[in-house]
Amino acid sequence: MTRYVALLRGVNVGGINIKMADLKDTIAAIGFTDVTTVLASGNVLFDSDRTDTAAIKADIEAALRERFGYDAWIVLVDQPTLARIVDEFPFDADRDGWHPYVLLSSDPAALTDMFTAADGLALGDEALQPGDGVLYWHVERGQTLQSPFGKLSGKAKYKSTTTNRNLRTLRKLLGP
Repeated sequence: MTRYVALLRGVNVGGINIKMADLKDTIAAIGFTDVTTVLASGNVLFDSDRTDTAAIKADIEAALRERFGYDAWIVLVDQPTLARIVDEFPFDADRDGWHPYVLLSSDPAALTDMFTAADGLALGDEALQPGDGVLYWHVERGQTLQSPFGKLSGKAKYKSTTTNRNLRTLRKLLGP
């Protein structure tokens, strides 16, 4: 049995409002077990003996589209992979006044494209570093949406494949 983490993109922001109890019921109805949600931003933990992650991802996205009527996209990782991602955060995650973010993607080429495009931006004190299947980002608090990289990562072409989580949220997904 594997513990998975489904990270929904754009939930409870921009008009896509989903109650976490309804989300939990939807994931459980697919046949996954020990389903829990963390925070109200589309983070779902569940167990499955299935190993075809592409099929799991497709089934969850289809169920979300059917139940909630929106173009649903998720990034799916197993909990051990998430633990590695959190452990490898390369910046000072506790730096006062800064946000430690991790960008995850169902298409690694999107992260490579973002990192390459960021090379031409005036990032100032923002920091970016590619990781194994992720892109780590450190940005001053209050500047997330206005920063050069924040604007780049918010482009429509990345919407269906990438999501961004604060490192503190990812830690919560790993439990106490």
